[in-house]
Amino acid sequence: AAGPEEVADRLVALHGSDPTTVFLGVGARLTDPAQAVSATERALYEGRTLVRMHGMRDTVFVFPAALTAVVHASTGLAVAARARAKLVRDMAAAGAPDAAWLKEVEESVLAALARRGQATAAELAEDEPRLRERFAYAPGKSYEGVHTVSSRLLRLLGVEGKVVRGRPLGSWTSTQFRWALAPAHRELDVADAQRELLGRWLAVCGPATEADLKWWTGWRAAEVRRALKALGARPVSLDEGTGYVVAGDAEPVAAPERPWAALLPALDPTA
Repeated sequence: AAGPEEVADRLVALHGSDPTTVFLGVGARLTDPAQAVSATERALYEGRTLVRMHGMRDTVFVFPAALTAVVHASTGLAVAARARAKLVRDMAAAGAPDAAWLKEVEESVLAALARRGQATAAELAEDEPRLRERFAYAPGKSYEGVHTVSSRLLRLLGVEGKVVRGRPLGSWTSTQFRWALAPAHRELDVADAQRELLGRWLAVCGPATEADLKWWTGWRAAEVRRALKALGARPVSLDEGTGYVVAGDAEPVAAPERPWAALLPALDPTA
């Protein structure tokens, strides 16, 4: 591939939980692997042609910017609704302030990000001190802990598609990210977005069983079936049972002329 945008587009998404995986996955597929870090950083933090955001299974991925609306509508909306409800319940159980208070803090944080452009959680807490508030999580349980409003709220805003992870502190291997406002994207119909996302993934990684697709998307089985039907996916016979491919993709794949191997990171999307 000529650049990281082409890599991400061909794979649909790059797994982004581990920051190094994005760069290594791109480097493994570039014509000039030496450009992997510099070109990917430009795409993520300068040109914004790639966006690191929450996607399938409430997991962080790097997507082509043009695909963010599809991901948000197909996957993010449902995950975000559950995440906000859970945060409000957890705060209520700990005797912390209510949803109205949380909304005030949220609006203040988004305004601070609009002024700053990018900021760390600590920098945002300077503008909005209520981010430093703490509350007990799962009191009385063996996994009881203490959460900050900052850690839970910023993650929630990411799931809701309101903020994205920006340039990290330190090098490309750092796990400490700044936050930035999410790029604007169009609102899409959920069913249409699910059909498009499933079709893109099947075209790259198919064939896949219904169970495979349910796991990868994080959707309900009924949503997977609806998207397969809308897509006009073709059933094929696999060792695991019935699989699906996009129309026109049922022919056998030609074997390579010579054996080859690729060194890929642990969380590579094809692994």
